[in-house]
Amino acid sequence: MIRYSEPVVLKSKISPPLTRETLVARDRLLHKISKGVKGRLTTVCAPPGFGKTTLLCQFVRYNEQAAAWVSLDERDNDLARFWRYVVHAVDAAIAPGFAELMAPVLHTFPQGSVDTMIDVMMNELHSLDRPAALILDDYHCLYDKSIHESVSYMIDILPDNVHLLIASRTELPFSTAKWLVRDERTDIPAPHMLFTSEEAEIFYREVVNLPLSADNIAKVLGVTEGWAAGLQLVSLSLQERRDYERLVHTFSGIDLNIADYLFHEVLSRLSTELYEFVLQTSVLQRMDDSICDTVTLRGDSRLVLEQLRSRNLFIVALDDRHTWFRYHHVFSEFLRTRLRHEHPEQWTRLNRLASLGFAERGMLDDAIDHAIAAEDYALASALLDKHILTALLRGEFATLLSWFACFPARTAWPPQLHLLYAFLLVVTGQFERAEDDMRTVEIRLANGEYAPEIRDHVRSGLFFVKANLMFSSGRYEQWYAFAERMNELLPEDPVFYNFNYNESEPLVRRTAFGLKGALSDEAGKIGRRFVQMLEARGWKDSLINQYVVQTLAESMYEWNCLEESRQLSEQVEKVSRAKRIPGLFVPNRITQARIDIAEGRLSLAGETMDEAIDFASRHAEYYWVRPLRAFRARIHLLQGRIEEAAEQIALLQLPLDLKPTYNREMEVLSVTRLLGALGKEDEALRLLEQLKPQGRREDCLISMIEIPIQQALMEQRRGQSGRALDFLHEALSVAEPYTYIRSFVDEGQAMARLLQQYVARQSASETKTRLSAYAGKLLGWFPQPGDDPPAVPSSAGLVEALTPSEWRMLNGIRQGASNKQIALEHALSEGTVKVYLSRIYGKLGVSSRIQALLRAQELGLFDRQDFWFE
Repeated sequence: MIRYSEPVVLKSKISPPLTRETLVARDRLLHKISKGVKGRLTTVCAPPGFGKTTLLCQFVRYNEQAAAWVSLDERDNDLARFWRYVVHAVDAAIAPGFAELMAPVLHTFPQGSVDTMIDVMMNELHSLDRPAALILDDYHCLYDKSIHESVSYMIDILPDNVHLLIASRTELPFSTAKWLVRDERTDIPAPHMLFTSEEAEIFYREVVNLPLSADNIAKVLGVTEGWAAGLQLVSLSLQERRDYERLVHTFSGIDLNIADYLFHEVLSRLSTELYEFVLQTSVLQRMDDSICDTVTLRGDSRLVLEQLRSRNLFIVALDDRHTWFRYHHVFSEFLRTRLRHEHPEQWTRLNRLASLGFAERGMLDDAIDHAIAAEDYALASALLDKHILTALLRGEFATLLSWFACFPARTAWPPQLHLLYAFLLVVTGQFERAEDDMRTVEIRLANGEYAPEIRDHVRSGLFFVKANLMFSSGRYEQWYAFAERMNELLPEDPVFYNFNYNESEPLVRRTAFGLKGALSDEAGKIGRRFVQMLEARGWKDSLINQYVVQTLAESMYEWNCLEESRQLSEQVEKVSRAKRIPGLFVPNRITQARIDIAEGRLSLAGETMDEAIDFASRHAEYYWVRPLRAFRARIHLLQGRIEEAAEQIALLQLPLDLKPTYNREMEVLSVTRLLGALGKEDEALRLLEQLKPQGRREDCLISMIEIPIQQALMEQRRGQSGRALDFLHEALSVAEPYTYIRSFVDEGQAMARLLQQYVARQSASETKTRLSAYAGKLLGWFPQPGDDPPAVPSSAGLVEALTPSEWRMLNGIRQGASNKQIALEHALSEGTVKVYLSRIYGKLGVSSRIQALLRAQELGLFDRQDFWFE
């Protein structure tokens, strides 16, 4: 099974860089920031070397409020990666445990909406009992439009106790005018960052201990114009010199670029050995002594790094243990430019050594970057082949696409890498490019370019990716033709069939895999055919097969095919328990309970939920327990047990004073049902109205149907029949093309009455006529007043046939097996066995084991040949 695993988070990226103990206290700027934290946003925008990072480090050091820090680089141009680091920065500095709380929504990237993730994040931060700051340093490294849009959205909904500070070389790439107009934005531009004469004097006399005269300081300021990096470069040039006057006079007569001159001046003062070290290690974005030893082919890098740090030679410690370092951006850019232009062959060699060194330590992100920088595409391809599955599971699609874009055209990638790239193109909607890529694989396969032992795996992967392409692009006929052609070619255990497709949703149909609730006959037929093909090849227990079966079970339930839904869900139950996959188990249990409710077995549905809560509490993260409790509360409400429902709702710990979030929709809808039962329809409607736009934003049909249904029922309770019918019309408009049934029927007689009113109010509009016909058909599915309850079985037979699992358990009872023995045989818990036995007793019309055996003998069930099937 291939499941999401938490990627390594570099602590050096979520910690403020360490600065020297003595710094020029820039009180005028810190005061401005402190005043600005009462608003939403502070920006520090200035060219490189102006001291932006140092200023924000001073803010963190001297400010009393907690501050989360993220050091950005170009690799962060990936929505999933960017927000993962923001979450972990908050976890490290502001709210311990925050990353665990946010894990469910982080796992949904990139299919899930980033806005939902930000909604959840802001709700959690709203509960902080102290003010906090989030700092994004080097924001100019980001060019991904979706990240800019998401940051802008975050600023819009920041709670009052959180402030955002951004340091960038350029102006922000999204509009901030509205916050400026509201006096919620503070700007510190480049001119304000320049050192004043007083600050320069403090720097030279107290920080670097150079006794320059006031006249010399004025001359240096005249040359550097107060540029922080320039002042530092001058101090390095003047170290160990006594002829300050002459050197300062030399600086003041320079016509060339002052930065280039000063860098040359500083580097010329270094020993040959030290100069070679900084030049060679400049290829590294971050470094420790081990990777420096690898790149420089020496063994004393720890001592050299310490020497550079003690001399303040533009080196920045990234952790408090002085393990990881980087050069100041201005310094490293100067060195890299020099190395690339003057020693291109050395640039290539050093990057290749860095790639191999990082790869040996399992740091494949860095290794791939350096292999690409070295233009060693064979090495980059081999590393990416090892790493692509991990990056896919992280949801870092943008990172992967950027790496692939660096390869020359017609690169001969390893076959699995090639197919996973095609799969990446499919899931990002680039269908034409994906098709071209798969055509290349087909040609190579036909030409015999792959080794015989992997050809079957290539065919299997090709089938998987091409099937996804045709299904995602709606080319169903092509899917059938292709499936028939490839049916006999499915091999052993391909990697593609064991992704975990659900990391957070209580129903699989709510996921992208489940088409966000878009039911269709064609999709159902393809699902069944796909299952047949996989099961015929021994892939019954593969995750993709189980997820397809569970999706079909949920769809069949919605279409009111209850028996088929139960049979399908029972196929999933055993695997979901044995492999402990909550993304299958939770939807499966909820589906089973819904079937029980639809068949009038409320007590059995409650037992199903109780056992599921117990199992999930022991074997899954707590966020998987919450939707089970929410559904248990619904069952209590159906039984008229309002107090018990309220107890379950209380355990959910929903912050009802804040805007509800999409990721907890099932819980919120259980709350609104409880509020309705308590006569608090206005409060229920407030929550529904806040939740509703989020379902639309996620394009989830289930949300777009269930929420207006609830609004309609609440308005009906309030006596607002016109508004109730308008909301019902909205739900019917979305549901009719997909023939939703149970979403309406499960609401009982209140919905039946509302549908009758809707049909009576039909108009001449073509749309309304069509919807009225649909509403009339729905009415035919409701139990009619006076209908007899399900009959107790007679000697002629059962009220409802036993399923295969129930047949086998009944046989276990006949053989004297205990609940524990039955549980072991079926890979179930004893609690689940009790639920199954309750269901068997219900179908037989009995209440105990002995009565069940007597009833089965009376009906002659043990004499039937089909009792013994497997």
